[in-house]
Amino acid sequence: MNDLKDTSQYIFKHSGFHGKTAVILGSGLGGFTDTLTDQCTLPYANIPLYLKSTVKGHSGELVKSMLEEKEILVAKGRAHCYEGYSRKTVIFPIRVFKELGIENLIITNSPGSLRRKNTPGTLMVIEGHMDFTFQDGPADPGLISDGKFHSPELISIAKKVAFDNGIHLATGNYCWTLGPAYETPAEIQYFKSLNGTAVGMSTLPEIEEGGTLELNVLTLSTLTNFAAGISEHPLTHQEVLHNAEKAKGRFLKLLSGIIERI
Repeated sequence: MNDLKDTSQYIFKHSGFHGKTAVILGSGLGGFTDTLTDQCTLPYANIPLYLKSTVKGHSGELVKSMLEEKEILVAKGRAHCYEGYSRKTVIFPIRVFKELGIENLIITNSPGSLRRKNTPGTLMVIEGHMDFTFQDGPADPGLISDGKFHSPELISIAKKVAFDNGIHLATGNYCWTLGPAYETPAEIQYFKSLNGTAVGMSTLPEIEEGGTLELNVLTLSTLTNFAAGISEHPLTHQEVLHNAEKAKGRFLKLLSGIIERI
């Protein structure tokens, strides 16, 4: 608890943040802050006890800024369990957000698509999640689509913003794996058999902690590649960053519109 207070007090002291909405940006999505005003940037490395991301595409900065009349806090990048962090450690920023008075948490990521119809560059709102790390046992994971973790109100806002701006917005279920290796074709077929739609190596711990802390949680994905076995091409992190950049304009319009309507 003292760690939590030390971190949140440092952020408040150096940014003066008083807003109600936080955004976590996934791989290659950091360009969102280019559109924001009145920015105050705090490198993760300077924030006491805050996690340091080592993955390309995660710049590692906390940005207090304004979008229209809304004050928001943007985390440019996250830490992953495959970087050597425990699940408990990875969710520490979510607890910090709660301590800062955050009520709405928008999580973004860049997962792989499990469906041919959802080509790279497709934007998706996540309506359910499954834990394929098997840390709690060998049984098939169940689909969790409770509104506690996937806010019906925020999902409705996202769909309305997408419709009003002519943006195609898919819906689906997120499958979490530990990484850092990409999944095999056999694993992808297994995920699909349980109604998985997208697969990635982050996000689920953040979703579950946000729901547990009674935040309003919305998860948005930019599908940046086909998962193994769906495409003939080998998977690379460079492809993830490339397709995230291609979808940038639509992603920024969608995310900005959602924040403005909260």
